[in-house]
Amino acid sequence: MLTYKAKFKFLDDGVHAEVLDFPGAISCGHDLEEARQLLAGALVDMAETNLLMGENLPIPDPSLSDSEADLEEPIHLILNASSKFTVVPNLVYEAA
Repeated sequence: MLTYKAKFKFLDDGVHAEVLDFPGAISCGHDLEEARQLLAGALVDMAETNLLMGENLPIPDPSLSDSEADLEEPIHLILNASSKFTVVPNLVYEAA
């Protein structure tokens, strides 16, 4: 588990959400709960993309802060490993 830092900014039309120490993990929602859920999904999507592209995940930096944020809190990234395989080539054997 990696723990990053989320920031939230309350706007007239919703809540802006961003992971300060994971560039590109940004979302928004109608309220704080929706913004939290959508940001968690964005963080997982960004992490999976980094890994698929052979890139490292950013190192969490708990010292980061944004003076314009209305709320900052930890956000946890938990990735599960899975195995996928395909038999290539798919040969068809005929009886001799």
